[in-house]
Amino acid sequence: MRPIRLTDDPPNAEASISDLDGGTVPNDRFYVRCNFPVPRLDAATWRLEVAGAFDGPRAWSLDDLQALPSVDRTITLECAGNGRTLMMPAPPGTPWGLGAVGTARFRGVRLTDLLAASGLRDSAVELVFTGADRGTVEPEGNIAYEFNLDRDLAVDDGPILAWAMGDEHLSAEHGFPLRLIVPGQYGMRSVKWLTRITAVEQPFIGHFPRKYRYRGERGVADGEPVGAVRVRSLITFPRDGTRLPMAPIALRGIAWSGRGPITSVEVKASGDRMQSSIGDPVDGTGPATWTCDWTPPFAGSHRIAVRATDGSGHPQPEAPVWNEGGYGNNVVQAITVHVVDIAEQGLQPHGSG
Repeated sequence: MRPIRLTDDPPNAEASISDLDGGTVPNDRFYVRCNFPVPRLDAATWRLEVAGAFDGPRAWSLDDLQALPSVDRTITLECAGNGRTLMMPAPPGTPWGLGAVGTARFRGVRLTDLLAASGLRDSAVELVFTGADRGTVEPEGNIAYEFNLDRDLAVDDGPILAWAMGDEHLSAEHGFPLRLIVPGQYGMRSVKWLTRITAVEQPFIGHFPRKYRYRGERGVADGEPVGAVRVRSLITFPRDGTRLPMAPIALRGIAWSGRGPITSVEVKASGDRMQSSIGDPVDGTGPATWTCDWTPPFAGSHRIAVRATDGSGHPQPEAPVWNEGGYGNNVVQAITVHVVDIAEQGLQPHGSG
């Protein structure tokens, strides 16, 4: 199923939850998040400028980058506003349901390798990543999209500069020809259409790092930066509203967190609580899969909810926790299914979708 378009200019679209089932999402079904219109870049003339507190600042071509050792990693990206419409009242912003998330296999060079090859100085405290996309915001006027990483995160093994997604070059909507990918952090840090990396010796105070902060959320310091992905789980089968026969069914889904591995996934179906079986993360680095066998106790409507806990001891909240930006809403997902008698409806038992 094609992504569900929420806005056209700039393009924003969320994936169907059924397309998130168990593994990587095809590129043409992956969610799209853009703050400004999509820039059109020519890979032959494009350059990545490395500037600021480096011993060897330079402009890298795509061929230069691809001559460095490359890595392939399966990574889950999630928009910080995913689930915004589930808050009450819904804060302003792109009206994301639960599909502003996706897992893909990215190919590129480790960011730490590029920083080392460019001679990152000890005096650098942050790296600022600038994209080619631009637009008008208040009160700054016309600006480029920029976001920062602190030095420790930037030189960690995780972040990569990716030029491929699956077996294809990045599409224009996904950041062609190069984007930053920061696993475990909400997607606003994974800057697309990357054109410059600047090492700075003082903290960067820009529009988007100021915007992506928790404000007005109970239990969170006002102004805390939006950072690590909060624990979340989804039911990928069955879909909300599905008619099912009154027979055993294998519920399934995925769970992920930027704060540690998934340690438990609890399913609640019409009042019964059940622990799921948790599979290995996809390719070792993607989301964990989970399954749970359930036999409907009666014909009729049933509410099914899923709640994950990560290795840091963070469970999903059972009610949405509001903040001004609509960020990080990881409330448990709940669906309703309708169980009918097999003999009366002519349905066949099924548990795999």
